[in-house]
Amino acid sequence: MRELTVGLAITIVTIGTLAVGAFGLRVARTTSDFFVASRRVGPFLNASAIGGEYLSAASFLGVAGLVLLRGVDMLWYPIGWTAGYLLLLVFVAAPLRRSGAYTLPDFAEFRVESQTARQVASWLVCLIGALYLVPQFQGAGLTLRAVTGAPTWVGAVVVAFVVLVNVAAGGMRSITLVQAFQYWIKLCALLVPALVLWLVWHHDGSPSRHLHSADWVEPLRGPHAMYLTYSLILATFLGTMGLPHVVVRFYTNHDGRSARRTTVVVLALLSLFYLLPTAYGALGRVYASDLVTSGRTDSVVLALPDRVLGGTGATVLTALLAAGAFAAFLSTSSGLVVSISGVLSQDLLSRRFDGVTGFRIGSVLAAGGALLLTLVGQGLPVAHAVELAFAVAASTFCPLLLLGIWWRGLTARGAIAGLIGGGTLSGAAVLAVMVGVSLGGWAGALLAQPALLTVPIAFVTMVGVSLADHDRVPVHVGRAMVRLHLPETVDVDRGSYRPGEDHPARRGANGRRRQRAATPGRAGADIT
Repeated sequence: MRELTVGLAITIVTIGTLAVGAFGLRVARTTSDFFVASRRVGPFLNASAIGGEYLSAASFLGVAGLVLLRGVDMLWYPIGWTAGYLLLLVFVAAPLRRSGAYTLPDFAEFRVESQTARQVASWLVCLIGALYLVPQFQGAGLTLRAVTGAPTWVGAVVVAFVVLVNVAAGGMRSITLVQAFQYWIKLCALLVPALVLWLVWHHDGSPSRHLHSADWVEPLRGPHAMYLTYSLILATFLGTMGLPHVVVRFYTNHDGRSARRTTVVVLALLSLFYLLPTAYGALGRVYASDLVTSGRTDSVVLALPDRVLGGTGATVLTALLAAGAFAAFLSTSSGLVVSISGVLSQDLLSRRFDGVTGFRIGSVLAAGGALLLTLVGQGLPVAHAVELAFAVAASTFCPLLLLGIWWRGLTARGAIAGLIGGGTLSGAAVLAVMVGVSLGGWAGALLAQPALLTVPIAFVTMVGVSLADHDRVPVHVGRAMVRLHLPETVDVDRGSYRPGEDHPARRGANGRRRQRAATPGRAGADIT
């Protein structure tokens, strides 16, 4: 009975996702609809979509498990993941939308007028996307096995198939509607059981002594706690603006003002959502503290209904939570496949296929490749890779965006050096974790949370190399700054989003430049 109910709830979410995506396909009539939803997505709808793709299984299931296991220190995860949007609002959202770029590699080429910078950025987008996407597929398989007993590959294949159908069929227009729909599914899936469980706890008077233990309520306990905490804060605060699947959503807003309004709504939606996993972690201390000793803290959200209620009520609540968790896998995976597909279609497939066809082939490569890595690497400890993806993003795209938007002196060599330096150091930490390297002392702390070291190195490298290379500041930097910073209502010549078309380094590109100009979102195409 339990397996049937949970399976039915997951099936309903899956069918609902496909139905919403099919509706999006009906209204996606142009190439601009497919790539950037014609840049006509309103702030509330876009904010809901951002919440849908951003709130992955790490948010839905992982935060509660971390709070259960380690207490108040883990509150920095939801705080950092939310506060990152405040920095995005202040420094990045509006200028990035005004740039006319579609992807982060587009922005890199636009700002520093370098194909090499674009290529490095493209590789980093694929790296960060893989670090996020493989754990989503793996988590879907584990969750489905935990609640229904199905083999782990089933959940991964189902998520990959549904995501691929929606992305390849309807592009950004479909995914926007799907992700907005899934945010509200996830919120309701956590909110309703949380209210029921809290009411039961409030009335049955269960002892709450575990909530007052020193190791749970006192922060900064354990070796290197100060470093680990501040490195986590830096990674989450700065990493958000460098996540490709987050940034791409701001290209769908109408203008810079709409992008800022979207970010304000996102802050409200995330703040509301993150209250709930924290509550589940606290309830876990009361009813499921044994999960700490058994090492199964990530299952606390799904385990609580049985611990508190039992019977039919627990089955219904567990089914609702499982459906919400599956929505988390679907929505985050959709955004990641979109961001990777956009890069593959422009930088790998644009010479042989038109924009939409290349995007669809890219989505097959992205989803299929991630699924293959998931099935082949089932024994690898990839869960921590999601956390480290923030460190990689903070060490690469965050410096590129902040310096590219706010400093005229950034050069192509400086940007490339910073991207490679920050990406190499933070990527080495990811690789060490995934192959099972375990070190003690400061070396172990640096591998666990490298951002406090790698982010300053990336910034210093970009600035230092750019200063040493100051005579190579991009020719069109003045016009780029005008385009980035002047509101759209100001009547001024902003130039076309074709940053280096007349630059000597771009001459002689024959038909290649014209082909890029025909591809939506590519440097040379200003989709407005």
